[in-house]
Amino acid sequence: MDLLMSDAPLYFDYAATTPVDDRVIQTMLGCLGRHAHFGNPASSGHIYGRAARDAVELAREQVAERVGAPPASLVWTSGATESNNLALKGVAQGLGQPGHLLTSQLEHKAVLDTAAELERQGWAVTRLQPDPSGLIHPAMVQDALRADTRLVSLMAVNNELGTVTDIAAIGERVRAHGAVFHVDAAQAVGKLAIDLASLPVDLMSFSAHKVYGPKGIGALFVGPRARAGMRAQLHGGGHEQGLRSGTLATHQIAGMGSAFALAGQPGDGEYQRLAQLAKRLREGLLALPGITLNGCATQRVPHTLNLCIDQARFNSAALATQLALSTTSACNSANNAASHVLLALGLDERRARNSIRLSVGRFTTEAQVDKAIAVLASALTTASAALW
Repeated sequence: MDLLMSDAPLYFDYAATTPVDDRVIQTMLGCLGRHAHFGNPASSGHIYGRAARDAVELAREQVAERVGAPPASLVWTSGATESNNLALKGVAQGLGQPGHLLTSQLEHKAVLDTAAELERQGWAVTRLQPDPSGLIHPAMVQDALRADTRLVSLMAVNNELGTVTDIAAIGERVRAHGAVFHVDAAQAVGKLAIDLASLPVDLMSFSAHKVYGPKGIGALFVGPRARAGMRAQLHGGGHEQGLRSGTLATHQIAGMGSAFALAGQPGDGEYQRLAQLAKRLREGLLALPGITLNGCATQRVPHTLNLCIDQARFNSAALATQLALSTTSACNSANNAASHVLLALGLDERRARNSIRLSVGRFTTEAQVDKAIAVLASALTTASAALW
């Protein structure tokens, strides 16, 4: 299927994944084929391996610069899911005995399912319920800390709502308590300013495919408070300072480095353009009858919009030929479950299933935004007419 053909649905699902930027693809091609840096980065005895290793370390520096971390503190993984697993299980095993893990009901399944596994291994787990606007406040975390709290895991930007967690204020409380603080930042790069040199965060998970890089590659920041007791989850060669064994995928790593180097920051031109597009989309859709916003209206990134459509006959599946969007997160779509995030906000099953997520990105245009508003307006008119 040619996704550039005129009748292809417009893409409004950037929160699920982003297309790889053409500039990133060119970087990746430089690591593929016999005339490129195809060597094994661990083969330091010849020029092919050293060239590949140089590409890997350049990418490490690019990611580190974007997030304000020392390059040596970054461990390559297969994506944010593996990073989350390595962070939580690695710290838990390093502590030697079960303790208390504090997280929230809003987290990605990669954190929630890992927390459930630790629970089966004897850990006590508290899953904070958000306020009705989808926020986890620092005071909530403070009140939930226990004497045996050893680990706290919260996301920076919610993947379904776009709401922002005050990780700086929460991190101060967690650090004062003596626990380790992990942040899932898969949705944050390019949307929030991240400076790990000043943030009180011990572990942070990143993904390339949320920021115009390739799928199958991510990284985990491991700060000094977490590093001493971390235990690897993959063994077989001691790669990545002994924390993640396996031959490094040079082309994917180089792609992630390039993507992070190209990522926008709040205040730059791309961010401002997207903020204006998102504002146009939000105002246009909220002006339609029966549509309300899920999640906080102010403490959020502009890129992601989650809407509840309160019409009994509305069928989001009917939009699929014109708009590519989500009715829940990708992890819930796999089993057709209602969004656990929306249920945590207090929406009933019907309202949760009648909600949609639209997310804009680098290649979204004003014309596409206007078309999306028109498509939804037409769908609502059709649904309303079906009641008569």
